[in-house]
Amino acid sequence: MKIAIINGPNLNLLGKRETDIYGNMPFEQYFESLKKKYPDVDLSYFQSNVEGEIIDEIQRLGFSVNGIILNPGGYTHTSVAIGDAIAAIRSPVVEVHISNVHAREEFRKLSHVSGKSVGSIFGLGLKGYELALQYLIQ
Repeated sequence: MKIAIINGPNLNLLGKRETDIYGNMPFEQYFESLKKKYPDVDLSYFQSNVEGEIIDEIQRLGFSVNGIILNPGGYTHTSVAIGDAIAAIRSPVVEVHISNVHAREEFRKLSHVSGKSVGSIFGLGLKGYELALQYLIQ
């Protein structure tokens, strides 16, 4: 089973940025713990701050992996193109957000990704990635 994790802008700063919201652990460290906990799953990880690179990765993987866990970061609220990329592929996508975007600024309540995803997980910290992974491997 192949599952891809794709993170969007500013998620390369996890462990450093707004630790009161996003925690103290760098994503790479969390990703290594997921790989150890799920050794039978072929996990890959990609992060970019560039919208087009995220779309390219969704398209590249979207016909070959069993699922994608996507945290599009701030592009959630602005990128129709990322939503369109999700709609164009075969692999199911689970949208994940570390913070509860619905408890934050008003503009964060709009998602161009949620309606194209099989499900969305908000506000459960890094645990949301593992919950998405469990859903996709069932």
